[in-house]
Amino acid sequence: MEYLPTVKKLQNQFDVLASFILSHFGKTNPLFLVTVLAPTLLSIVYFGLIKSDVYVSESRFVVRSPERPVQTGLGAIIQGAGFSRSLDDTYSVHEYIYSRDALHAVDKRLDLRKAFRRDGVDLFSRFNPLGFDNSFESLYEYYQSKLEINLNSVSSISILKTRAFSPSDATGINELLLQKAEELVNRLNERGRNDLIRYALVEVTAAEKKLRESALALSTYRNRNGVFDPVGQSALQLQQVAKLQDELIATKTQLMQVKAFTPESPQLPVLQHRLSAIQSEIDTETAKVTGRATGSDPSLTSKAVEYERLSLERLFAEKQLGAAMASLEQARNEAQRQQLYLERIVQPNTPDIAIEPQRLKAILTTFVVGLLVYGILSLLIAGVREHHD
Repeated sequence: MEYLPTVKKLQNQFDVLASFILSHFGKTNPLFLVTVLAPTLLSIVYFGLIKSDVYVSESRFVVRSPERPVQTGLGAIIQGAGFSRSLDDTYSVHEYIYSRDALHAVDKRLDLRKAFRRDGVDLFSRFNPLGFDNSFESLYEYYQSKLEINLNSVSSISILKTRAFSPSDATGINELLLQKAEELVNRLNERGRNDLIRYALVEVTAAEKKLRESALALSTYRNRNGVFDPVGQSALQLQQVAKLQDELIATKTQLMQVKAFTPESPQLPVLQHRLSAIQSEIDTETAKVTGRATGSDPSLTSKAVEYERLSLERLFAEKQLGAAMASLEQARNEAQRQQLYLERIVQPNTPDIAIEPQRLKAILTTFVVGLLVYGILSLLIAGVREHHD
């Protein structure tokens, strides 16, 4: 093993230090032996001779999504152009990597139980060391201890670290997790595209139905009431009334002249009859527009109210259908672009040396903690003795 010369050198130096400490404290202070020397010696033996090498593979990635400008109406859900960092989707990817689904996918390809129990792995580091619990839940807890994901909140770059007892396993796990994360992003894209088009199609279908109903209602009203355009027909009726009124005035003038110059003229009865006929015609035409006709049909004025309402409904339905068709076209164009992007900044590396465990740091930490415990216990014992004295 590459670290054995360093460990042997460290052990030789520590033996000199231990001999010095034992010569001064060992025979008179067993507490020092228990709290400092024994744990430190055990730490040297475990981290120097027993603890297995751990290889770490690291990759970096970022999840990006198109920028979404503010829009109104149905177009508000159809947005695009440019790219922006998507922290929400980044957290989703992180949660997936830590999930049981990701573990299932990786374990199916790499057989993690075998990888984490390979020959040469020490008893305290391997998965299921005693062979009592080979369950998936136990593997899931162990799997989480071998992963580390950190997010740089400034750059939104995620750092994925995977640990294993061989370089190929560490790299393979990292690569598979990135592949599965990309597949997750693609599934989210596909669902988003399908939802976008489906919602737009629903709007188009509803607008088409409303337009058909409004057009049918207007056509039914026209057929039932015998009108095509009450407003236009009213204008024609009023023009006819105006002509009759002109004719009425002319007839009245002629009648007055005949009465004035030839009171006994035989034209008087004819003119009077004509005057009555014109006035009757004017009343009939006016009633068709503003009042009620001589029959049971309502006037054009009363028909125009309902006709205008139906016309406005059809016009609104036509505009709504036009907007829905435009939104559908935008949705189809937007569906051609990927909504989320998982970009690899750094590919998973294959480590050439084991960077864990940090053996010297672990031994020194054990030694320092032992000294702290020794000092605290010494103060407590001294306080107790002083209290008894």
